[in-house]
Formats: sequence, C-alpha cells, structure tokens
Amino acid sequence: MSFATAPRAILFDLDGTLADTAPDLAAAVNLLRTERGLAPTPYELLRPTASAGARGMIGAAFGLRPQDEGFEELRLGFFDNYQAAIMVHSTLFDGVPELLEGITAAGLAWGIVTNKPARFTHPLMPLIGLDHAACIISGDTTPHPKPHPAPMLEAARRLGLAPEECWYAGDDLRDIEAGRAVGMRTIACGWGYCGDIEPATWGADHLLASPQALLDLIRDSLRGAALAA
Repeated sequence: MSFATAPRAILFDLDGTLADTAPDLAAAVNLLRTERGLAPTPYELLRPTASAGARGMIGAAFGLRPQDEGFEELRLGFFDNYQAAIMVHSTLFDGVPELLEGITAAGLAWGIVTNKPARFTHPLMPLIGLDHAACIISGDTTPHPKPHPAPMLEAARRLGLAPEECWYAGDDLRDIEAGRAVGMRTIACGWGYCGDIEPATWGADHLLASPQALLDLIRDSLRGAALAA
C-alpha cells in the first residue's frame, strides 16, 4: 500500500456498512406479503439483498424486477411500510461507533454516501446516531445514484477535498465501482450484506472483515505517511 495516499476523509455506504438495517427493511417487504395473504419470505433470503433497497427486497420477496408489471405498486407500498417503522430493530454494526470515534480522533472527517432516498436517510440519521457526519449524500441528492460517480464527487465537494484524498467503504459492488471511478481508495466491507457477488471479485483495494480492521488500516496509513514526510 502507498502511504502517500493517506486519507483526509473516510466516506461510507450506509446500509450494510455502518448500519444493520436489514431487519426493518425485511419487515417492510414482508408486510406487503402478509397483506396479500402470503407467507413471509425467510429473513435469511432477504438479508443479503438489503443493500439493493426496494429492488433487492422486492426481487427476493416477489420475484419481480423493476420493469415488471406490479413492481411499482409494491415499491411504493414498501417505502410507506419502511417509513412507518424505520428504526425498530436497526442498529449500528458492532465496532462502528469505535471506528467513527477513532477516525475523528485521528483528525479526519467522515461522511455517508448512500443510495437510500433522502426521505429515509435524514429521519434515520439522528435515530441511529449518525447525524454528526460531515456530509450525507442520499440516493436522490444528485441526478444519478451509485455506481455513477456523481454522488462521490458531490461528497468530496462538500468536504472541500479532492476525491483522491478520500477513501470509500461499502458492502456492495456498486460502492467499489463508484469509488474507483473517481480515484478513491476503496474498501469492501466483508461484515456487510455483500449480495450474491463474491466481494473478492469486486476489485476493491482492500477487503476487510471488521470495522476494527478498517480503523487499523487507517491508523497504519497515517503513521506510514508521517514517517515518509
């Protein structure tokens, strides 16, 4: 690893990276099923799709794609259900509070770049303890969500940094694609949902198993950059 690229800010995906929101997302889509007289979809089938939001949840629970008939009605119902119970069982992943405290103590900024729409992101942040982020970019903050580079560029702009001065951590292939597109060092978060594509194939700069491993990597990078200065 090149210590010349020690970060000035760490950017994160939200669902499956900082926050374990899958239980409430699964409850929202399963409510759609029970309202239709269908048995709930097993949680273990829904959890890996949580980072894909409505597309992933409805795909797993109903076998429908966004272009299929009936998908849009389910999407709107899913959003309403989720907004009504957005913080029932959701939590930060173990080690995330310590990770964020360590980043702040090291003098770095941290922010969030998520595909979650702002109607959910902004209410959730204070409830889950993430409202002190230096920037929060939602899925509809820019005209295009990840993997398009626009959200990443907007986050860097708000931080007053060049994209290459930021690292980006996420649990989905789209996160790595978006970060790489703007020259950010990328971290695949193996503790997250990760979907059905093996994280080792994403092309991330690092694949880490825990928030503590990421904090260790950040500290090592900063120490290396200080020694090289």
